[in-house]
Amino acid sequence: MSSMPQRRGARPTLLLTLLVISAFGGGATAWLAIGSAMASAAPSSHKGPEGVLVYDVPNLAPAGTTSGQTIDGISCRKLKDETVKYHVHVHVAVYVNGKMLRLPAGIGITKPRIVEKYKSGNLLDIGLYDCLYALHTHVPDGIVHVEAPSKQAFTLGDLFDIWIQPLGPSQVGPAKGKVVVFENGKRIVGNPRSTPLLAQGAIQIDVGSPVVPFQPVHFKVTGGCGQGTLTCSSPPLSTPPT
Repeated sequence: MSSMPQRRGARPTLLLTLLVISAFGGGATAWLAIGSAMASAAPSSHKGPEGVLVYDVPNLAPAGTTSGQTIDGISCRKLKDETVKYHVHVHVAVYVNGKMLRLPAGIGITKPRIVEKYKSGNLLDIGLYDCLYALHTHVPDGIVHVEAPSKQAFTLGDLFDIWIQPLGPSQVGPAKGKVVVFENGKRIVGNPRSTPLLAQGAIQIDVGSPVVPFQPVHFKVTGGCGQGTLTCSSPPLSTPPT
């Protein structure tokens, strides 16, 4: 199960804000901005087809696609060529100026993708004629799948290169501003591109101001994932190509 900041967490934050304002007065604007950001940090959500919460917020950028060329030494493999002996998951959350955005489904999966339809939402997957990178997303729930023939060291920079989106100290996709990255509660020092994709890791990217304090995430991907399988789903309702 995924656990992200819930609205019930907004009340203590607001109370703390009011106490600080009452005590110090002059810092009201800054504390109100942080309190407002935290109060709006948990929009409505539902559990998606991977068993992880999908938040009703815009995508940071479209999934994009490539022609399947090798990127950062990572090849794009067709279904018949896929061998998975290392399969782990990483959760990536993004906040731009204090507002939550999300990673789209379909990063690292070339077109035509297969759309597997479930009551809980759609899951994008590899078809017979497209290919899949070792780093990819099936659902806009923040879960990045790392599926490789052997254990390798992948980074956030690899993911964004496959996504065809910029990533650096002052830009994340189309969003520009100072970038702060946390992983498992620890602030990352240096270029965000070097952030490692750790098994069951929780990465939070903040762009601009205010910086939302690290929000712990506890998740468990369900469906047929995690055991070197070719897909991350149980039988869907239908599988039309897109």
